[in-house]
Amino acid sequence: MANETKMPSEMAGTDTPDRANTNEKLEALETFRSDATGQALRTNHGVKISDNQNTLRVGARGPSLLEDFIMREKITHFDHERIPERIVHARGTAAHGYFETYEDHGALSKAGFLRNPEKKTPVFVRFSTVQGPRGSGDTVRDVRGFAVKFYTDEGNFDLVGNNMPVFFIQDAFKFPDFVHAVKPEPHNEIPTGGSAHDTFWDFVSLVPESAHMVVWAMSDRAIPKSLRTMEGFGIHTFRLINTEGKAVFVKFHWKPAQGVCSLVWDEAQKLAGKDTDYHRRDLWEAIEMGDYPEWELGVQIVPEEDEHKFDFDLLDPTKIIPEELVPVTPLGKMVLNRNPDNYFAETEQVAFCPGHIVPGIDFTNDPLLQGRLFSYTDTQISRLGGPNFHEIPINRPVAPNHNGQRDGIHRMTIDRGRASYEPNSIDGGWPKETPAAAENGGFETYQERVEGHKVRERSESFGDHFSQARLFFQSMSEPEKEHIIAAYSFELGKVEREFIRARQVNEILANIDLTLAKRVAENLGLPAPTAGTVDVKEQTLKDSPALSQMNLLVDNIKGRKVAVLVADGVDEKAVESVKAALKAEGAHAKVLGPTSAPVKTAGGATLPVDASMEGLPSIAFDAVWIPGTDKSVKAMSTNGVALHYVLEAYKHLKAIGVSDQAKALIEQLKLEEDAGLLIGDGKVADFITAIKQHRVWAREPKAKAIPA
Repeated sequence: MANETKMPSEMAGTDTPDRANTNEKLEALETFRSDATGQALRTNHGVKISDNQNTLRVGARGPSLLEDFIMREKITHFDHERIPERIVHARGTAAHGYFETYEDHGALSKAGFLRNPEKKTPVFVRFSTVQGPRGSGDTVRDVRGFAVKFYTDEGNFDLVGNNMPVFFIQDAFKFPDFVHAVKPEPHNEIPTGGSAHDTFWDFVSLVPESAHMVVWAMSDRAIPKSLRTMEGFGIHTFRLINTEGKAVFVKFHWKPAQGVCSLVWDEAQKLAGKDTDYHRRDLWEAIEMGDYPEWELGVQIVPEEDEHKFDFDLLDPTKIIPEELVPVTPLGKMVLNRNPDNYFAETEQVAFCPGHIVPGIDFTNDPLLQGRLFSYTDTQISRLGGPNFHEIPINRPVAPNHNGQRDGIHRMTIDRGRASYEPNSIDGGWPKETPAAAENGGFETYQERVEGHKVRERSESFGDHFSQARLFFQSMSEPEKEHIIAAYSFELGKVEREFIRARQVNEILANIDLTLAKRVAENLGLPAPTAGTVDVKEQTLKDSPALSQMNLLVDNIKGRKVAVLVADGVDEKAVESVKAALKAEGAHAKVLGPTSAPVKTAGGATLPVDASMEGLPSIAFDAVWIPGTDKSVKAMSTNGVALHYVLEAYKHLKAIGVSDQAKALIEQLKLEEDAGLLIGDGKVADFITAIKQHRVWAREPKAKAIPA
């Protein structure tokens, strides 16, 4: 079949004459097919839509209105598009654990789980990718969901967030559009689990508010090393209300005890092929081994009177509050210490809803959050078979939940009494309301004054789309900047339509950073832009060190995995010595041989191995150590798998330690000693120090020359 002629950008969206004739013939025969070309945007019931960008709200910054029938129709349809798999965040893994507050935070919030440091509140946490189905890979470039269900004595509180603190859009009205764009292309269901395709880049290049989130998604944050080493964020601005009824604005943060670090791109791609379950396996094994993942929950606190003092709008979900302006106040810690007993019953059936809050926590008028409050519950009704999804064991609160809501599909509770309404006198008036002012009172919505016209418009304070994207890029270290440039180049290189590539470079990237735009343009063979298309608002901060993962490492190697490569003739004492040194630091060493069979030591003993080098490749480890004797090193020097193992670890910038005898392997491979390639039996301490740095970034330019 001859290749189709490329359409110029000015003809985008039009048909060739031949294709148009074909379409006309199909339409005459198959009236169920629809072509939207030249048609007005309408509701499902035929009403023309004048504004498809904004939810109806009270004033430009006010709450969204339930009467917005267009928004409700659009999101309701979207919520019911996939059955039964989740529409987004389909691939997930989860664990049980607990949360305990550091102290009584009653001055900040009256929420019970934040007030008693002696109380361990049960939690269930689900991590997930966004784009792909349940069968997609763990290590694809994507946003990671980070959802926590607190089973508090006052009811369930769901903190439903991501591993990135912002989102692609500002208004929930656009969520179906975004997800339709990022999902696999509708004509061929490709690609699975990735955003490197035309519809995604077409959308984000036309929606500048996505610029900040996209640069996060093109950073190393989108390929985390493990679920244990990624931050979590509540994204939206919430309110906390204290025991005196005073409110403050907050943003929620999860800080991992193991630090924040990521894979390198080549490593992520190989893992997606060799171990699609890499992240879920790592989490499961860590918990089984007693390396319980831990995060610290903190909040950025903004007094109500300071709501408008920033260069951005607190209600804009595409913006962060830089930690240099408002530090994160620690509240407590979360520990995951138990794996699920059944994936379907727990991980798959768990239902998170941002609208599940408890007294002491309340919403703001963030238009993305306002839409999520409706959308998530609506989705669960479809996905889990009706309104009684709260009765599924994993979703049940530990607090009682008596009310007049009975019957419905999958009802499990057998209700006693004759009154299913309130007030009643037949059942003595029970269950009854609990006054908000009472001890452990009922939930009371924060009384915010709202006044304004019914409008469909975006607040002017939401209009700056590039300054924080610029702040993020300029806050990166040089290696991280190079990775972002490479990610944009790779993703846009997969886009078939050149006009989409050019639009993203000239109208989005040029407004973020000209160097970024020029480098990506060069890699795509496009003319380099010389200036941005808009005047980007100057910010108080020029950079934010808290945004760079280089500054978020921890000074230990707890939970890290180290491969110890052996062959016949190896020095058994040297193997045991390095294993003991690593164990003392909380790391895990696995002994790998040429095959899964035991090897013979220099003393003639049998040394069992944990796996073969081919069975557990270097991409599954954080570092490599090679003890040896002349005999064992000679055996590895003729083993292609062993040589590739060392080269691959070097290419992925990992710490590599070799004994004096194993120096011959390094010389054979023509590798140069550096801060992470350490030669000598006495270098174990330096090897451990190198592992703490996660990668040897100074090696990267040399490593790029090594074939994959």
